[in-house]
Amino acid sequence: MKKTCLLAVLALAAVLLVVPMVAQAEMYVEGYVGGGFAGDVGDNSARPKFTGGVFNGIYTVGSLPGHAQPYVLGGVKVGTWFVKEGFLGYNYPDWMKYLGFYLDFCYHRLSLKNQSFGVVNYNANGTVNSAGNDEFKTDGSAATLAFMFAARYGFFQDSEVPFGRLQPYVAVGPAILFSSQQPTLNYMNNLAPGFIATSTTFGSRSSADICLAVDAGLRYMALKNVSIDASFKYRWANPSYNFSGSYANGLASGPVSFTYSPTYNLFSFQLGAAYHF
Repeated sequence: MKKTCLLAVLALAAVLLVVPMVAQAEMYVEGYVGGGFAGDVGDNSARPKFTGGVFNGIYTVGSLPGHAQPYVLGGVKVGTWFVKEGFLGYNYPDWMKYLGFYLDFCYHRLSLKNQSFGVVNYNANGTVNSAGNDEFKTDGSAATLAFMFAARYGFFQDSEVPFGRLQPYVAVGPAILFSSQQPTLNYMNNLAPGFIATSTTFGSRSSADICLAVDAGLRYMALKNVSIDASFKYRWANPSYNFSGSYANGLASGPVSFTYSPTYNLFSFQLGAAYHF
């Protein structure tokens, strides 16, 4: 995960060096912070499989829940609007001043708190061994590199900012979501409620996936070269992680494995400051 984040930051830095050569237009670099939350990210298809002892068979789960905790995120944008001054004096059509492009890199934690879910344990011969409720949680993170195509409009024009000091905008584009998760399954003793029979913490697994990103924001040009940006961000992705581990208690021991494929609907609000050049 650290390696993929480093590669993403290096790619962003490379673009920062290359874009001025491509379009010396109305460019900007922005840093921002904010807070976010996720919709239900549970996986209805996850089926942890146990092997050995009295738990031998399929651990049938109605749904692995996925109520994510709120998170704090930080990020950086590098972008340009297509005004008439461009590379080698290229003269863009006047209508292109309403259009632009930016790269957006952000990072935040993405953890799911303890939550109960219904289970049925089967013996090797297919008969039911036990049924009840167990617990699931996972700790993780997410980093996103988005390629955003934007449109804006300007209000309150003046001599210092001819396009307009107040600039609402919308943007949409593909993104790469680098994410990781490290889950824990607590197998409860359903004959003694509240007692954990055994617990398995799996190793961290990561995934890189194409996702959809949508932004809407309001930028205010406080100075000719400095702006304040308030924005809303939405991202959608469907990663997949393969986990394997082992369990042990007084009755049984053996391996357990499952594939977890949550659906991420990520929402966030952020406030940033940008320098324009």
